[in-house]
Amino acid sequence: MALLGLSSSPFRGAPLARLPPLLSGPRRRRYGQEASLRQHLHRSLVPTLHYQKSLPRLPIPKLEDTIRRYLNAQRPLLDDDQFRKTEELAAKFEKGIGRELHEQLISQDKQSKHTSYISGPWFDMYLRARESVVLNYNPFMVFNADSKVDYNNQLTRATNMTVSALRFLKTLRANILEPEVFHLNPAKSDTQAFKKFVRFVPPSLSWFCAYMVNAYPLDMSQYFRLFNSARLPKPNKDELFTDENERHLLVIRNGNFYVFDVIDKDGNILKPSEIQAHLQFILSDNSPAPAFPLACLTTENRDIWAKLRQELLENGNAETLRKVDSAIFCLCLDDFPINSVNHLSHTMLHGDGINRWYDKSFNLILAKDGTAAIHFEHSWGDGVAVLRFQNEVFKDSTQTPAITPQSQPAAVDSASSVQKLNFKLNDALKEGITQAKQKFDAIVKTLTLEARQFERGGKEMLKKHKVSPDAIVQLAFQMAFLQQYGRTVATYESCSTAAFKHGRTETIRPASVHTKACSEAIVRKSSKHSVAELQQMIAECSKYHNQLTREAAMGQGFDRHLYGLRCLAESQGTPLPDFYQDQAYAHINHNILSTSTLNSPAVSMGGFGPVVPDGFGVGYGVHDDWIGCNVSGYPARNVQEFVQCVHKSLDDIFNVLEGKQVSN
Repeated sequence: MALLGLSSSPFRGAPLARLPPLLSGPRRRRYGQEASLRQHLHRSLVPTLHYQKSLPRLPIPKLEDTIRRYLNAQRPLLDDDQFRKTEELAAKFEKGIGRELHEQLISQDKQSKHTSYISGPWFDMYLRARESVVLNYNPFMVFNADSKVDYNNQLTRATNMTVSALRFLKTLRANILEPEVFHLNPAKSDTQAFKKFVRFVPPSLSWFCAYMVNAYPLDMSQYFRLFNSARLPKPNKDELFTDENERHLLVIRNGNFYVFDVIDKDGNILKPSEIQAHLQFILSDNSPAPAFPLACLTTENRDIWAKLRQELLENGNAETLRKVDSAIFCLCLDDFPINSVNHLSHTMLHGDGINRWYDKSFNLILAKDGTAAIHFEHSWGDGVAVLRFQNEVFKDSTQTPAITPQSQPAAVDSASSVQKLNFKLNDALKEGITQAKQKFDAIVKTLTLEARQFERGGKEMLKKHKVSPDAIVQLAFQMAFLQQYGRTVATYESCSTAAFKHGRTETIRPASVHTKACSEAIVRKSSKHSVAELQQMIAECSKYHNQLTREAAMGQGFDRHLYGLRCLAESQGTPLPDFYQDQAYAHINHNILSTSTLNSPAVSMGGFGPVVPDGFGVGYGVHDDWIGCNVSGYPARNVQEFVQCVHKSLDDIFNVLEGKQVSN
């Protein structure tokens, strides 16, 4: 199956003290070392949250830097008159109300040293959004297949991945999951000697020790929301719910809901053969799909869903809903194989609306042929935590699988252990489900997803030419859009700020005066420039993109700062400053090209929906010797043509880098 890149977009914290003793680890009196290890992925020398207390705080950029960066990003999108107007509004904002708001933001931030200035507004932004989470927010990431072909059997892989996910949960809650650290010099920092030393350094100082050896611990405060969690629809603003005491797994198959305990009363993972037996029982259940599949409600507008959920609660479904919301995670077993890359994208991004619970922190989806993916709800966290989870589950389930294809399920009474959930539905709920399904089916029909690989080269070749691989792919997107639609538009690339306490993301703005000039030169006027001139322009694009990426990762973009100031202005009930009412501000935040990348040995591809009706959602990955992208769009845009233009643009860039002339 073709392999591509991924979707967007770090985390809210749970101190170890909050974790229930029930799930904090095995009882040593009952288990020897071998059995104990099978309960966990590993046993880190350094406690999981050892660095959390001393993580640096997300900086608030200087206002003048933010305004300068904002104007730099606006320049390629505006004509001279528009830019002059935006420049005047920005100067007025910087000297007047913007300065006041900036000082207030700094003052507020000083009072909230336990978090970051963007954490509250960012949670708020997600939870107040009223659009459906499907297509608008939730991304997906597909696991690579197991290299041992017979281990890709649906039952075998579902059992192994479930056990590995539970090992991750127990390792995390026992505070023995390796801390997430970005090593710039792993020969010094990723060693037993350093770990043995740093574990004895007080948590209030531990980050500084890592920094001294060029290692950067990342925020792990979102990780606790991976499990036993769901987003609950409420009028105006949703809530995040977590109940770490619950021990059951939620399984959805053919629109039917099942739960069974996967952790026993002593806090240990159920025997893999018993989990296998319960999953086999569910896979052999011949129950038809429900006439009114409840899962469709999670595809609805959030206010409509909030009303219908209230109706569900009042109609005697409180206990059943709680089982859904508090389940460790949701395992979705599909009854069909994957027949193409685009079918894979459609299946994992949205499916049929019946066999997912889109409000769970994540759904682990397995198709009939064992193709597996994670689909996650985005309000609680970003790709950093989900990718770590995915990497660990893939590694553990393929390298130390709990069962083999020859393993026999335990001889247990699954009929009494597995509970099928039944919901009491009145006419209003049945009507609500019917309408939700109709709306979902209608919008899904309008969505196009197209994946393609560029085989001519990748990271290795680009590095030989001393250009940034990410910068080159982003330049190709700019060239492709110019070739297709004749203009430069607002472009968004997600960048993690997990190097800071409660960091989330910052925006890289890949459309610049450099990419615009280079795109126009290659797409429209290549005959007027020598190859050497075009090579120089590409080098300038790469250098500037690297600068933007560094700034964003260090919390020195402009988007989050301006958003924080705007939230502050709105909270004061006074008219919104003119700066925010400028059409140019609205346009730069109408991200027609929304892009995100992740690379991992566990992930084959990923994707997400467009963030605006006339936009593209672009998940991409730059691999050693090829580049993949997975593009989504609605009828306002021609997705297939854009993907072809991206391919041609990469070809043109590679020609220039290799000293060949480009033909327009």
